[in-house]
Amino acid sequence: MAQQPRYRVRRVYDAPAAEDGRRILVDRLWPRGIGKQQAAIDEWVREVTPSNDLRKWYHADPPTRRAEFGTRYRLELAADAPREALARLRREAAAGPLTLVTGVKDPEHSHVPVLLAELDETLTGGSR
Repeated sequence: MAQQPRYRVRRVYDAPAAEDGRRILVDRLWPRGIGKQQAAIDEWVREVTPSNDLRKWYHADPPTRRAEFGTRYRLELAADAPREALARLRREAAAGPLTLVTGVKDPEHSHVPVLLAELDETLTGGSR
């Protein structure tokens, strides 16, 4: 049985590590104060990031909007372009190490956990 791909998550401000494999930026906006060479990003996949409207809405009050944000973000991820990008990321992770890179201060309380759950759900054939 094939092993389930693992996704690493790192902040773009941390130095790249050899075990990162392909580094995929999963933020809507380019992280402030860091150049492209320093970021060592292999690809920027905006299709799997929250829309500008959703991102702004969530950042207005993260603690009280977290649950609804997850629901709204999953709806955005159900569109054709994000689904195709998720499938591609899943294939890339199955082929080798894949690190999702973000500039957010607290990845655990951002869009990243929703994205990881969606990648895992898509992989395991979870319901949509």
